[in-house]
Amino acid sequence: MDIQSALYSGMQGFARASAGVTDATLEINRQSQQNRQNETEQAVAQAAAPQQASVAPREPASLTDSLVQLGQEERNAQANVRSIQTADEVLGTVIDIRV
Repeated sequence: MDIQSALYSGMQGFARASAGVTDATLEINRQSQQNRQNETEQAVAQAAAPQQASVAPREPASLTDSLVQLGQEERNAQANVRSIQTADEVLGTVIDIRV
């Protein structure tokens, strides 16, 4: 097993997972803001024309996909951290053996 390769792969994987967490978090924030804006627009429309038939509510953006992605990226990051820790332990053992 090439320790440097394992360590490098773990670092790359962790960086990708970190970027994925950031992307998912930004998407959740964007969707939450959009949902709030839709709710505000509906409230204003209902207040402006209370005697008219109620405005059909807009379907709120689904946060499910972004939340699932966030969970997946979190587990991906944890797995890559474990990979880095294992490579570090193996490197420590090799150094102890050679000394």
